[in-house]
Amino acid sequence: MWRSSPWALLPPVYSGLTAAGLWLVYFVAVKDEKIAPLGSTYRRRNGSFYPPYISVAGNFSPASCVFSEVMNLSAFVGFLIAVLRYLQLKHRTPHQWLNVGSLVAFSIGCFGMTLVGNFQLFTEEMIHNLGTLMTFGLGTLYCWVQSYITLRVDLKKEGRKAGIVRFLLSGSITVCMILYFSLMGRRLHMQAAQCQWALVMFFIAFIGTFAIEFRHNRFGIVCTDSCGRPASRSEALSEASRYQPDQT
Repeated sequence: MWRSSPWALLPPVYSGLTAAGLWLVYFVAVKDEKIAPLGSTYRRRNGSFYPPYISVAGNFSPASCVFSEVMNLSAFVGFLIAVLRYLQLKHRTPHQWLNVGSLVAFSIGCFGMTLVGNFQLFTEEMIHNLGTLMTFGLGTLYCWVQSYITLRVDLKKEGRKAGIVRFLLSGSITVCMILYFSLMGRRLHMQAAQCQWALVMFFIAFIGTFAIEFRHNRFGIVCTDSCGRPASRSEALSEASRYQPDQT
């Protein structure tokens, strides 16, 4: 019998569908001979076979159409997950400013994802690269802050195990990002593209780990009559508890 909250399905489904969408963009671009396959020996020939960066794969139609949809939907659902995570920790973390700050940072990063998806690299390079920096930079910061909060809050005594996993993923993301920019600077484009794909997959996996805590919570919206008297805080909490029997 399924005893966990159905909200636990949201992070892994988000991660799986986002990864599938990005790989679909990659395979369409490879099939159309716009980018070189990952792992191949990259040589620029006759204006074709660009290095397999994610942004380059999503630069050419029809892959660009899929890429825009994937990035827009991922940004929206990612923002939703971040809001739910904020609400989950709102009355539990000892450093509330970290919780608020991480939500703000990730929200800006999600906006950066929409810039990446809607402003193609070869047409609006400056805006596209700004979106990339916002997504990678603030996304990485979010991962480190959430890893720290996971250990401090220790929901259901699972914080240590979940925190170790998240610190490992955060470290992997950071290493991949450093290698990505370093290899790009040395014009080792194939290796840089491989690091970029690894970075994004690690980040997607990090978001998927929120299922660990989400399985203990039920989120809902309480609608009240605006014409009636405002409910006191104790009444509001009592009413909310009726709809959140499994909340930690």
